[in-house]
Amino acid sequence: MGPSPLSPHLTPREGIITEMVTVGEMSFEVDMCGGGDTLALCLHGFPEHNFAWRYQLPALAQMGYRVWAPNLRGYGRTTRPDGVAAYGLDHLLDDIARLIDASGAKRTVLIAHDWGGIIAWTFAALQLRPLHKFVAMNIPHPNALLKTRTLEQALKSYYILLFQIPRLPELALTANRAGLIRRIFQLSSTKPEMFPKEVTDIFRENVLDPGAITAMLNYYRAFFRHPLSAHGRMKDLPKIITPSLLIWGEKDLALTKKSALNSADYVEDLQYAFLPDGSHWIQQERPDEVNAAMKAFLGPAPK
Repeated sequence: MGPSPLSPHLTPREGIITEMVTVGEMSFEVDMCGGGDTLALCLHGFPEHNFAWRYQLPALAQMGYRVWAPNLRGYGRTTRPDGVAAYGLDHLLDDIARLIDASGAKRTVLIAHDWGGIIAWTFAALQLRPLHKFVAMNIPHPNALLKTRTLEQALKSYYILLFQIPRLPELALTANRAGLIRRIFQLSSTKPEMFPKEVTDIFRENVLDPGAITAMLNYYRAFFRHPLSAHGRMKDLPKIITPSLLIWGEKDLALTKKSALNSADYVEDLQYAFLPDGSHWIQQERPDEVNAAMKAFLGPAPK
């Protein structure tokens, strides 16, 4: 589904093309923009897909990066394996490594939001492939989230427990043509005008694709049932040595600022860009501020 060039919320494609990239048994639907030897790999969250990066792809391309925004496994036209185990972190990490290899780029900048950030923080810690720089958005280091054992964070995270229930979350999220998906964006954003019907319809249709919502929820289920194995235990992750930036909308309804601040314990060189009026959906809601923060941190793509 291509965005319309007539809507300011969907934005023109601005040089973005969509291609399928096949690595092993997985085929990934990837939005691509720009060129050069440095890959900027953008990982989306839940319940989004790569459309969430529509404002960042052209901006990063203008900075000289070759930008790839894949639909993660189970999303969009990307391969959708069956079973909870297929969405364990080991598989998700391997997906990212294989995409980097397939790009043939000399360097990689990893950029991630929400669930994409859980994968990216872990990938950066394990250094499964060398990273030039790393940017996370409204997702703390996973161990920082586990460390933030406050009542406030527990109340904000209650939905994760609900997602462990079989079938009922699927029914709730797809009822009334996935009407709840629209409300999630509009009610939790500090700029709901950035999520008009034409935008939320894209996320709704993605959720309604046969098998998609179960695949999306399986990320949460697998996180508890199939933790890291091939790469050790989550609590034993080494400190991240890659220069890192955490962009954070302070009015996130799902995650506390304390969890963001706790992330510094797990990174040797972590910078912050706090947006006081931003919500969880920061890169879609406040693209100019997010792009400016990325530009200041990343700089032009290395030659």
